[in-house]
Amino acid sequence: MKPEDGYIAYIVNPKSGASSSKLTGRQFERYLVEKGFDVRVSPTASLDHACELATDAAVDYDCSLVVVVGGDGTVREVAHGLEGSDKTLLMVPCGTENLLANELGFDERLKTLTRTFEAGCIRPLDLGSVNGRCFTSIAGFGFDGQVIERVSKRRKGHIDYFDYLEPIWWTFWNYKFESMRVEVDGEEIFDGPALVFVGNISRYATGLQILRHADFSDGLLDVCIYECSSRVRLLKHSAETVLKQHAYCSDVIYRQGKSISVSSKTACVRTEIDGDPGPPLPVQINVIPHAVNVMVPEDAKPAGIRTRIIRALG
Repeated sequence: MKPEDGYIAYIVNPKSGASSSKLTGRQFERYLVEKGFDVRVSPTASLDHACELATDAAVDYDCSLVVVVGGDGTVREVAHGLEGSDKTLLMVPCGTENLLANELGFDERLKTLTRTFEAGCIRPLDLGSVNGRCFTSIAGFGFDGQVIERVSKRRKGHIDYFDYLEPIWWTFWNYKFESMRVEVDGEEIFDGPALVFVGNISRYATGLQILRHADFSDGLLDVCIYECSSRVRLLKHSAETVLKQHAYCSDVIYRQGKSISVSSKTACVRTEIDGDPGPPLPVQINVIPHAVNVMVPEDAKPAGIRTRIIRALG
């Protein structure tokens, strides 16, 4: 990529991330300017504003690249704005977990960003759609959704791993294991108490490989259903997931598909998408194949627990 190819739209969420990750965003901006690129910085006022900025860049002939500096929510909205365009997206991870950035192989180092930009390796990224709302990484139903709802209600600015401890503890002791009905590509595969995950990436929070076979560019969404009606069973599933054995257990259903529906007879089931509260059930989830072009590190592997903790703690 050369400066004469066009300007770089630099979309920044000023509220996202610890101080160290914000510094990396500023350093990368300076790197691009020193290379002679026309970098046009746009701070976001909201997630909707991030999507609007990306939509404007997507249709601007003079824009050659979109860089997003932010967490999972900001990345999701920018990807949504670029959906279907030929613009390439490069992310500077700047949130607590940065699920997609971790999956693509980004770490906390400026050197990784500069090498990625210079190599120019581009891969297609599938997106998911939940009742019309876009997601890049994962949607959770049940226990996971209730934890995220509690975190969101208590949230004041940037959060870290410690902000999840009380919500997880509270949800563990108060969660009602409601039944859910799940269909994949028109076939009912489960109906009963469960924890349900649908996604596009192989690793979730702290690197747990819940959707261990997921590939972000294969045109499919992975589905993992933990049959679960008690706290004892929940602890069992947690241990098996940490040990990477859950996908082979008789009380876990693992599938792939293009169209997934999740419903419940009650209104108590909470949902989340990319770490934000999601829509109420029932939901219809569809994959949007190769929706966005993303610039990724060459030969990169999903980030490990060390990178995730360093980024989260800042």
